[in-house]
Amino acid sequence: MSIHSRRRFLSGLACGCAAAACAPLAASPVLAAPAKSAVTADQALALLKEGNAAFLKGSCTPTTSARIAELATGQSPFAVIVGCADSRAQPGDLFNRGPGDLFVVRVAGNTVDTTGLGSIEYSVGVLGSPLIVVLGHTQCGAVEAAIKVVKDKAVLPGSMGKMVAPIVPAVKSLSGNNDLLNRAIRANVERTVARLKASKPIIGKAVGEGRAKVVGAIYHLDSGCVEFMA
Repeated sequence: MSIHSRRRFLSGLACGCAAAACAPLAASPVLAAPAKSAVTADQALALLKEGNAAFLKGSCTPTTSARIAELATGQSPFAVIVGCADSRAQPGDLFNRGPGDLFVVRVAGNTVDTTGLGSIEYSVGVLGSPLIVVLGHTQCGAVEAAIKVVKDKAVLPGSMGKMVAPIVPAVKSLSGNNDLLNRAIRANVERTVARLKASKPIIGKAVGEGRAKVVGAIYHLDSGCVEFMA
């Protein structure tokens, strides 16, 4: 491609992006009644298990132009993944799913603050997602930091102390130091699962009415396997 052709191409690309930016946004059903998912919570869980099995075999789900066009008209993710921000634990990859399948909320230590809770409520209450998976992982640095705060009275720099504060109760709930990191990772997942199940008014109601399910899981970094705790 000549330099003049390249310039014309980039100019056209910029114009196309500008036109897209100026296009009117589709209305979002923020206050609409919950959508009805095409799958149940149990079916969604089975899809995630199948996806992880495929991931372990090296499969990768391609994204087609048709799928991109379809998603431009709306979304109906079949599962919410409350995961850790760790770069090694990408939910779309390890569950072998593409755009539009998973509504992902990620923060170090897979905890849930007000913003995260509102995001989960949107996916369950508006988009109709039937399954919430709280996904922890082995060798979690955030949980390890919380252990240091509890055991060594460590003071973390910046906002990291506030970040791990929600994990501290999980660490304090455990006794003994044997395999403490792995036990704390599980306890942290279990606490978040319990909190979401009891969350009012949206998630707890959906769980109570059988429209949604909340489960915990652990991603094993050394094997690529996702271990579901329910």
